[in-house]
Amino acid sequence: MKGRAAAARAAELRRLIERANHGYYVLDKPEISDAEYDRLFRELQELEAKHPELRTPDSPTHRVGAPPAAGFKKHRHLVPMLSLANAFNEAELAEWEERNARLSPEVKTAGYTLEVKIDGAAVSLTYDDGVCVIGATRGNGVEGEDVTTNLRTVLDVPLRLRGKGWPKLMEVRGEVYLSKTRFAELNKERDHAGEPTFANPRNAAAGALRQLDPKITRSRRLRIFCFHVEAPGQKLPVATQHDLLQQLAAWGFPVEPHHKLVPDLAAANQEIATFEPLLEQLDYGADGVVVKVNPLELHAELGTVGDREPRWAIARKFAPEVRVTRLKEIRINVGRTGALNPYAVLEPVEIGGVTVSTATLHNFELIKAKDIREGDLVEVTRAGEVIPQLLGPVIKKGVRRARPYQPPDRCPVCKSKVEHPPDEVMVYCPNVSCLGRIFESIVHFASRTAMDIRGLGPERVKALLDAKLIKDVADLYELTTMQLLTLEGFAEKSAQQLVAAIQASQQQPLSTLLFALGIRHVGVQGARLLARHFGTMKALAKASADEINKIRGIGPAIAEAVAGFFVEPKNRKLVERLEKLGLNMKEPEATEGKGPLAGQVYVITGTLPSLSRAKAGELIEAAGGHVTDGVSRNTTAVVVGADAGAKLEKAKAFGVPLIDEAELLRRARAKP
Repeated sequence: MKGRAAAARAAELRRLIERANHGYYVLDKPEISDAEYDRLFRELQELEAKHPELRTPDSPTHRVGAPPAAGFKKHRHLVPMLSLANAFNEAELAEWEERNARLSPEVKTAGYTLEVKIDGAAVSLTYDDGVCVIGATRGNGVEGEDVTTNLRTVLDVPLRLRGKGWPKLMEVRGEVYLSKTRFAELNKERDHAGEPTFANPRNAAAGALRQLDPKITRSRRLRIFCFHVEAPGQKLPVATQHDLLQQLAAWGFPVEPHHKLVPDLAAANQEIATFEPLLEQLDYGADGVVVKVNPLELHAELGTVGDREPRWAIARKFAPEVRVTRLKEIRINVGRTGALNPYAVLEPVEIGGVTVSTATLHNFELIKAKDIREGDLVEVTRAGEVIPQLLGPVIKKGVRRARPYQPPDRCPVCKSKVEHPPDEVMVYCPNVSCLGRIFESIVHFASRTAMDIRGLGPERVKALLDAKLIKDVADLYELTTMQLLTLEGFAEKSAQQLVAAIQASQQQPLSTLLFALGIRHVGVQGARLLARHFGTMKALAKASADEINKIRGIGPAIAEAVAGFFVEPKNRKLVERLEKLGLNMKEPEATEGKGPLAGQVYVITGTLPSLSRAKAGELIEAAGGHVTDGVSRNTTAVVVGADAGAKLEKAKAFGVPLIDEAELLRRARAKP
C-alpha cells in the first residue's frame, strides 16, 4: 500500500478503533468483538511501522505505551486547578449559599447541578484544535507533572474529540480512578506474586499516573470521568454547568452518569439524601456530592477564595463511616524527636472500601481520658477518609475488661528512661542514638515536606539501616550506585535515580535543612524565621537561647530547643559533616516584607472554616507577615478555628489577641 491509499486506510482504522473504544468504555455498548478489535489494531500498528509519518498525535497506538521515561517535566496549567471547600450538613450548605448571595443575590434561584465527587487523582487534559496534546497531574494547582504518555494509555481519554464546537485551546479537568473491581483483582495478583498490596484505589490510581514506564500504567486499567473546562479568552458553546456536562459527553468524554439539575437549595438537599446510599453501590470510589451553581456566568462573577477554591462549587460530604472491631494491642512508635506515639493494633475491619488494622491513639493522656483498654470493642473511623482513628470503647454491661493501660516508663526500643516535660502531653525518649528515633528522623529528613528525596520512603530507609549502609542522614550523601545494587528491589536505573535525588537535595536552602533535621518544636515556619534571621547555619549554631528568643515569632520553647540542639556534641558533629558533604548552609536573602501585615507575626490553631493552615500561612506571608508555630509575647495575634488546642490557652495567658478567619482575611486585604 502506497502514499495516499496508506494514509486513507490509517485514518479509517483510527476512526474505527476510537469508535470501538468510545462504545466500549464510555457508552458501555461494545460494537465489535475483541477479535475484530485486535485485528484492526494490529493492522494499524503494521501500517504505522511501515509508514512512520502516518502516526498522528491522536493515533490509538499511543495507548499501548512508550519506552520508560527518565522523569517527568513540569507543566503549568492554563488556569490554576482549585480545591473545593467542604460542607458536612445542610446548615453549612446554607451558609455557603448565603455567602454567595451577598455577592450575587440571583444564586438562590439560578439552580444547582449535583455531581458525584469521584475519589481519584485530579488531572488536566489540554486539547489543541480537538487533539489531546498534554495530560498533567494537579501538582500544586498551578504546576503539575506532564504525564501525557501515561494518560494516553487510559482507554476512555479521547485522543481526538468528536462532534464540533470546542474552543481552539482548552483544558478539560477530570478525575482518574481505579474501579473497585479492578483494585481487588490487582491486589489479588500482587498478593500471589508476593508483592505488597495497594492501600486503596485512590493511591493506586495516583501511583499509576506517575509510573516512568507507561506499560505499567496501562496494565492498571485506569478510567476517567470529566466535568470541567477552562478555555481562557474563548467562548464556550454552552451557558450552564448542566449543559457543559452534556457537551463533554458529546465531545467523547466519559461523564459520571448520576448528575442532576435542581432549581434551588431545598431541592438540592432532598436529592443529596438519595446520593448517600447510592455511593456505596458504585464500582468506583466516591466521597460526597459536588454542588455547583448552574449558570457559568455566575462562576465568573462569584470568583474564587484567594487562589485556593471556587465560590461557585462546594463538596457536600457525608458523615464518616464508623465500624466496631476489637483492640488487640496498644503499641508504641518512637518518633524522630523521641516522642512516644501510641497506636492501636486492631482486628482487621473494612471502612470505606479499605481494610484497617491499625489506628492512631495520639498520646497517653487521650488513652487515659477515653479509658481505652486492650481487648475492648472499639469504634473506628477514618478522619478525612484517610487516617484511621479510634473514637473510643464500646462498653457492655457485665463484660469484664482488662486493667487500665499504663504508659511505659522506659523506651520500648532502647530501654532508656523516658522524660515527660511538665508543660507537654507527650512522653519522650531522650536517647539521640535510639534506633527508633534514627529510623523516623531519616524518613522525615527525606520526606517531600523536608529535603524531598524522591524514591527514599520508609521501606528503603529500613533496608539501608538493616544492611548497615547508613546510620544517620549524613551517610545518605556517601551512598553509591554499587552499594544500592546489593539491596533487593534496586536495578541500575532506580539506584542511579536515588543517588541523583540525594545529591540534588544538597541545594535545598538552610530553612529546609533546619526543618529536616527534626529539632523539637521547629516546624516549617519556625525554621524559615530562624534561617531568615541568622542567614547561615554557623551563625545560628553560635546563638544563645536568649538571642534566639528575641526573634519575633520565636518563643522560649523553640529557643531552648534550638540552642540545646547545637550544644549537643553529636548534633554539632552531624551538621559539620553535612557541610563537608556539600549541603547548603545558607538562606537566600529575602526581600523586606511589604503589605498590610508587614512586620506582624501570626500563629494558626484549630480548623478554619474555608482555609487550610497552609493556605492561611501563604495568605499571611503574601501580605508581608510571618507565621510561626509557637505563641509568645511577640505574637501579633492567634488565628483561631474549630477544635483549637493548647495554643489558644497560651495566647490567653500571654494576653495575645485572638482573631477568626474573617478578621484575618480583612487584615490581609486592607491597604497598608
